[in-house]
Amino acid sequence: MLDDFLIRAALAGVGLSLATGPLGSFVVWRRMAYFGDATSHAAILGVALALAADLPVTFGTLVVALAMAFTVATLAARGWAMDTTLGVLAHSALAFGLVAVSFVPGARTDLSAWLFGDILAVTRGDLALVWGGAALVLGLLIWRWQGLLTSTLNEDLAHASGLNPARERLVLTLALAVVVAVAIKVVGALLIAAMLIIPAAAARGLARTPEAMAVIAVVIGAGAALAGLQLSLWQDTPAGPSIIAAAAVLFALSALFGRVGRR
Repeated sequence: MLDDFLIRAALAGVGLSLATGPLGSFVVWRRMAYFGDATSHAAILGVALALAADLPVTFGTLVVALAMAFTVATLAARGWAMDTTLGVLAHSALAFGLVAVSFVPGARTDLSAWLFGDILAVTRGDLALVWGGAALVLGLLIWRWQGLLTSTLNEDLAHASGLNPARERLVLTLALAVVVAVAIKVVGALLIAAMLIIPAAAARGLARTPEAMAVIAVVIGAGAALAGLQLSLWQDTPAGPSIIAAAAVLFALSALFGRVGRR
């Protein structure tokens, strides 16, 4: 019989994958990797502010992640050079967050859990939050799926179809902020972007349609979560990094399988 904490951890990893699979697919298609980094790194500042104000960490993380996401989206709309700008914002947000945490009594002892996740300490309340957030993101993406796909493919085509690409970017911005808020306990601020990108990148070479890629990304993300937890249990490795390592192995296998299949 598995211990309750392992069951909760496995359910948290699978639940998170339901959101990161399809959302990560859009991150890959739109080349938004640095966007995800900037938003997730800002989460540490949200953690510090929430602890200092004695507020729920998820609330503080969500507010700061939204602020960062909207800042990035606004700068992108104004034509800023986003590779450099996102690099500056991502690392600056992380640095300010780490400095802010140092002023919160007792927060330093928990810092590694916020940076790299502590999925084995997920409670039933955390589990409800992860699945609730994943359901919200998944529902939002399903609702706007066609519009998101069209605006991702070609913004001029989206305008011609009566769609507003700015509104579709806003949907992705909101979804990304929610994922960051619910994922920080599972994989940590430094690894959230990896959980978004790696399963989707692995699925890209195995799928023939956008929908198939999203579904395969969910399966790969869930498989990585379970494999990473198993590795952590066997070898006493940190669970969050073990999940990402498992995802990286699955990516390598998918790349090899895809290359062999094309010969």
